[in-house]
Amino acid sequence: MKQFPKLRQPVSYDSRQHEFPIIHGLHHWAFRCRNVEETRHFYEDVLGLPLAAAVTHDRVPSTGEFHPYYHIFFEMADGSYLAFFDLLDDKGYEPDPANPNWVNHLALEVSSREALEQAKHRLEAEGVEVLGIVDHKWFDSIYFFDPNGIRLELVFRTAPIEEMHRKFQNAARVLEGVDAKREQVRNQRGQVS
Repeated sequence: MKQFPKLRQPVSYDSRQHEFPIIHGLHHWAFRCRNVEETRHFYEDVLGLPLAAAVTHDRVPSTGEFHPYYHIFFEMADGSYLAFFDLLDDKGYEPDPANPNWVNHLALEVSSREALEQAKHRLEAEGVEVLGIVDHKWFDSIYFFDPNGIRLELVFRTAPIEEMHRKFQNAARVLEGVDAKREQVRNQRGQVS
């Protein structure tokens, strides 16, 4: 089996901070899809994620509710999965209309700037509209939508691990001003708090 480089290492996670069992990583993140084959094509044939598992049930295992569906899983190089439910009603993922379409998104990491550029070219060759490459000062990324209207981001982290440690050390300080900033934004928008 091919070995893949480990891209990330914990910067801030310390299992001694909590009594809760250690969460080692993402197993899967599940979304609703409109059509299981359309979704399979995009994630397997375009993004190159293998269809690792597919199940179908008439009843939901956790609730016992009668609701026939297909559930498909695509494996990423770290062994985690993206998963989708086709509820067999031709309805897909529906973003929250109260949120701008750039808020909710799924960001996936690639290994290099070259890989990010290759992904952009491949997506555009498949007719997918791509925004970026955007320089966020500690990672570069591209943005696009899957066939279900889910916004995806591919990321290449440019910051060295030392910078990530500094971000961790400064994170709580950044949030200290959130209440004052919220009030400032409300006033600028003319809203009453």
